[in-house]
Amino acid sequence: MRPVLYILSFLAVLGLAFWAYRENYATQHQLKQMAAVQDEIASLRDEIAMQKAEWAYLNRPDRLRDLAAINFDRLGLMPIQPQQLGTPENIAMPAPPPLVITGTVDTSAVIDAAPNAAKAAPTSKGEQIP
Repeated sequence: MRPVLYILSFLAVLGLAFWAYRENYATQHQLKQMAAVQDEIASLRDEIAMQKAEWAYLNRPDRLRDLAAINFDRLGLMPIQPQQLGTPENIAMPAPPPLVITGTVDTSAVIDAAPNAAKAAPTSKGEQIP
């Protein structure tokens, strides 16, 4: 019985070694693919940065002003004047939400306090009204 157990254990170790070997190579392959994708991402970011710099260079105000002047006959572009811009009054502001009172409001304390507040108020000479 022991030799069969030894053979089965040896086959199990061989099977696990083969599995670990394949997993190791599969992991290495995935790491190489991930590195390639990261390299591609880095190169695309560099291209985007270069295109943003080129866009900023092409959109310089002095260059655009010169192009508008050169092509005035064809395009009819005019310089921006302050009168073309709107004023703050032209901005549509949203209406405030309506005030909704859902419970009861006790106003008796406010009504009772109002006469006492008028009596306690000092006059122009600094004396109180009786």
